Amino acid sequence: MEIERARDDVVVAATAGGTTVILALLSGVAGVVDIPTVPALAPLVVYGAYLFSRKGGPYGSLDRPRNWAAAAVLVGGIVVVAAAILPA
Repeated sequence: MEIERARDDVVVAATAGGTTVILALLSGVAGVVDIPTVPALAPLVVYGAYLFSRKGGPYGSLDRPRNWAAAAVLVGGIVVVAAAILPA
């Protein structure tokens, strides 16, 4: 594995994992919103999609680690908003 590809993987994995931890903290420790377990893991699905989409090439101009990391954060934000708006 190339070192640049490994760095890209770490960026996306750390962002998705960090977003998942933040969702768990918001739900459990802070008690801001009540997020069930499966939706709290949604940012990790973005990371899984990133991994499985990187099997070949060529990649489009939007297929960048920064965009995948932003997608993981966006999905986390959507989960928080949905948990706050929708009744449990």
